[in-house]
Amino acid sequence: MTTPDILCIGSVLWDIIGRSPSAMRAGSDVPGRITRIPGGVAMNIAMTLANFGLRPALLSAVGRDAEGEELVREAGRLGLMTETLYRSEDLPTDSYMAVEGANGLIAAIADAHSLEQVGDKILRPLSDGRIATEAAPWAGPVALDGNLTRDLLARIAASPLFRAADLRVAPASPGKAERLLALVGHPSACFYVNREEAGLICQTDFADAGSAARGLVQRGVHRALVTDGGRMAAEARGDDLRTAQPPEVLVTRVTGAGDTFMAAHIASEVQGMVPDAALSRALHAAASYVSGETPQ
Repeated sequence: MTTPDILCIGSVLWDIIGRSPSAMRAGSDVPGRITRIPGGVAMNIAMTLANFGLRPALLSAVGRDAEGEELVREAGRLGLMTETLYRSEDLPTDSYMAVEGANGLIAAIADAHSLEQVGDKILRPLSDGRIATEAAPWAGPVALDGNLTRDLLARIAASPLFRAADLRVAPASPGKAERLLALVGHPSACFYVNREEAGLICQTDFADAGSAARGLVQRGVHRALVTDGGRMAAEARGDDLRTAQPPEVLVTRVTGAGDTFMAAHIASEVQGMVPDAALSRALHAAASYVSGETPQ
């Protein structure tokens, strides 16, 4: 098997997204568009990494149902390595449903039950020789998402399979942010969160991304990148703090923006960009995505 540039571990599923140009509230019934596209945090990150010229491998659970077969074919077409997927015979392919209006995300439901149920089976390629072994663990970057259970994240934090890895971690949603507590204190874990998620992890309210990034580092996170919509973003590691302002754009979609930011930042660093340039490039990539300029 070809050696990947990066591992993307977490949710690989179908996104069903309803979007309307109208402002919405609970109970709204408005015209719009409904799309079904490959999604999930790990999948979104992998697709963006491929767009930046990297070769990502997917470690996740995908059913052998019709939806799963179609999803794997599409992933392969997009240049993602799918040989590392755990293919379940009896579990359905996961899915995510969201409704977005002119005023942002209205509601979303993530059905990642199959991923949660298979547990550490998705990690087999890290020990069976397809990617690595216990004696020769994976030493490259890993994009890890919070759709994994708190127990599995804790096992990953302590596992010798990841002792040489460069862990890049995303919470998947504010509702799952506290799952990342299992990785606080890990010597290489870099958290990619928004200001709200940072507050949930630290159990406090932050006024801006800079204070949120510092708060995470003080909490024990090795490195933290915090976004705040169109406001200033920040990166903290140790005593160092850098900030950058994202470009102003018209927001046409929000689902997947954080994944795009994270993937663009990882790709920029893998390709040798200095920290300030990597942060700026990631913010521009996310802005291009939410504006609709980046194809979906």
